Amino acid sequence: MKQYFQRFYQHTLGKIITIVVISALVLVGCNETQKNSEIGQATDKKEIVIGVTVGVNGQMVRDVVGPLLEKQGYSYKLIEFADYIRPNLALADGDLDINIFQHKPYLDAFKAQHNLAIEEVFQIPTAPYGLYAGKTKRLEDAHQGMKVSAPNDPSNYARVLVILDHLGWIKLKENTNYLTASREDIAENPLNIEIITLDAGQLPRSLQDVDFSAINGNFAISAGLDPKNAIFTEPTFTFVNWSAARIEDRDAPWLKAITEAFNSDELKAYTAEHFEGYQLPEAWAQDNR
Repeated sequence: MKQYFQRFYQHTLGKIITIVVISALVLVGCNETQKNSEIGQATDKKEIVIGVTVGVNGQMVRDVVGPLLEKQGYSYKLIEFADYIRPNLALADGDLDINIFQHKPYLDAFKAQHNLAIEEVFQIPTAPYGLYAGKTKRLEDAHQGMKVSAPNDPSNYARVLVILDHLGWIKLKENTNYLTASREDIAENPLNIEIITLDAGQLPRSLQDVDFSAINGNFAISAGLDPKNAIFTEPTFTFVNWSAARIEDRDAPWLKAITEAFNSDELKAYTAEHFEGYQLPEAWAQDNR
């Protein structure tokens, strides 16, 4: 009798294990099918959620890029941000499909700091980064104890130091990396300039309280400043802005569509008409060769 129950137990247990294994395989298969289906749905999406900072980037989308996407059967939703932090976090979290606002040194530093699986896609026409007059109206009137307001993020702060070094107002240490320059890289400050750091969007409002302010082009324009009136413009094209998307969407058809729209003849003509003096994508220069 004991042997009978042992054989019965072993036989029954074997059946149970077999059923459990088969059930698990079926569930895995279903999950893979669902997962693949979800990936397919994301790839074939027809509404593109685009994040920009306030200024001309949204204007380009509304006036040119959006209509081109609609002709291809896409719709779009435009979300505007007043800071440089949330657009990348929203992109990584899936609240945006693509954002359009930042230069590559900033993107590289931000995604490394926050461990984000996002990457640059294409460059866009970029308003020049300039030094604007506040209480002091001319460069030649630079004086002891001046106040200069600057963006508080490291990559754009570095740009301000390079501008001040170029003007001879400060001196950076030899072999300073201009992309990562910081306060510690200042070797000499003969004018005892006080550099006041603020959120980039607050810089235009600081002009009444400082002698000069280094302002990103999009925030300057959104505040009613004309980039042509900057008393000094950054002399480099290193900081042309890029779009960014999640790495998983690299081959998505919608991403190809928006890339083509931002490199279209229509946007090139629009830029020539409305954005004289802007820094242009490198790909555009290659197209004209």
